[in-house]
Amino acid sequence: MPNLVLIGAGDSLASLCAAVDAVAGHPKPVGCVLLRGEPADVPKARILGTLDDLPRLKIRHELDTALVCFPSFMTGAAERTREACRALGIEVRETPFVGDALCCKPPASAGDPLALIGRRPRLADVRRLDAVLKGKRVLITGAGGSIGSELARLAASRDPEQLVLMERSENALFEIDQEIGARFPKVDRRAVMHDVVDAEGTLRIFQETRPHSIYHAAAHKHVPMMEDHPAHAVNNNLFGAKAAADAAIQVGAERFVLVSTDKAVNPSSVMGATKRLAEQYVRGMGQLGGTRYCMVRFGNVLGSSGSVLTVWRRQIRAGGPVTVTHPEMTRYFMTIPEAASLVAQASALEPREAGGADVFVLDMGEPVRILDLAVRTIEAQGLSAARPGEEGAPGSIPITITGIRPGEKLTEELAHDAERLMATPVPGILAWRSWPPAAVELHAMTLDMASVRFDPTAEKVLEALRRWTPSLRPAETPEVVVRDLAARVCQI
Repeated sequence: MPNLVLIGAGDSLASLCAAVDAVAGHPKPVGCVLLRGEPADVPKARILGTLDDLPRLKIRHELDTALVCFPSFMTGAAERTREACRALGIEVRETPFVGDALCCKPPASAGDPLALIGRRPRLADVRRLDAVLKGKRVLITGAGGSIGSELARLAASRDPEQLVLMERSENALFEIDQEIGARFPKVDRRAVMHDVVDAEGTLRIFQETRPHSIYHAAAHKHVPMMEDHPAHAVNNNLFGAKAAADAAIQVGAERFVLVSTDKAVNPSSVMGATKRLAEQYVRGMGQLGGTRYCMVRFGNVLGSSGSVLTVWRRQIRAGGPVTVTHPEMTRYFMTIPEAASLVAQASALEPREAGGADVFVLDMGEPVRILDLAVRTIEAQGLSAARPGEEGAPGSIPITITGIRPGEKLTEELAHDAERLMATPVPGILAWRSWPPAAVELHAMTLDMASVRFDPTAEKVLEALRRWTPSLRPAETPEVVVRDLAARVCQI
């Protein structure tokens, strides 16, 4: 007969005990284990301890089986329990919580990012999605990334003529290609392992596939990492965008969409500066006619690879601490599906609908304090949080302040002071009619950055970036560089 223990939290443990007691002719459990020291409508005599006590209880009671019950929103707590049991050689059997079936409005879960940031999801206008996806040849760069892969799923669901998945990571490309093939078997798709920075190769692929709609999502995004590797940021974020944008007009694409970021506004980081320059280049391309060029700018994406939620969940599973860089830091947030849907809808807006705008800014609601988001994330896992400087309840997850990392701001902006945003027919999308840089300035910038894109000397790359993004740090003004390089342009 197995030595059975019941594990749960609060009401779920109480209902589990009642259900087990109501069934005759089965092994009686040796007792109950709470996730932590929270109240439960279970006799104290039956409580053996908390999940932290499980190693000791395993030896004392020779436990070999655990019957586990948690509400559906406590996914993190359930996984933490499974891992603890596996480590001790305890077989896990799970049963659903009856409260899930009775509750018509379940609480916010760790798997429900919009609930964490306190916003309702925005519904997609499928007519606009179909205008740019249905019956179209759609090409996505960075198709294995968080936004790229969601754009791929969205495009595949709208019955495209062909879906081209361009990605340089073998594993990422394999995974999204397999997923699209399984979920949308009728969609004609092509998986292309290619680095968009290779301009000649990019043009060749565009010529072979002749895409109508191009979504350029490939980019380096981690701010501290790019501070240490500025040449990589320049090469990938600027010249990757340039290669794709140049190829788009050469093959007569209908539209080209640059997926940008709020960090491109008054950039203080290398990543933000390179995305800012990519915006400038794409804006310049929009003056050539033919292909419709636009940019879609938004903030942090919850649940993306390497995002704060991913990091925090890993830290919570390890028992903490959960790290926050500054107690007053705020960010704009949206979910991956919401971001991808709004990117596609923005690309469908015609110039007359958006006042001729070529920059679209996603309305992300009010900025969220990172510290508050950390607390909500911990609590959504069924745990209690101990804020910095607080002792917290027994078994709570501590939050520690680590300090702002290189290139980070306390707050982000979605638009420059001079950018007057206006509403569009699509809820959640704002537009700005920008004035592109002069052709000679754009060419000078491209030449200047091309001279350092492979330079191993970080300071040389930073000097060039400062010339074109003064907010990075005061440096030589672009006008001087334009004057000096204009002569070189004329000689080429």
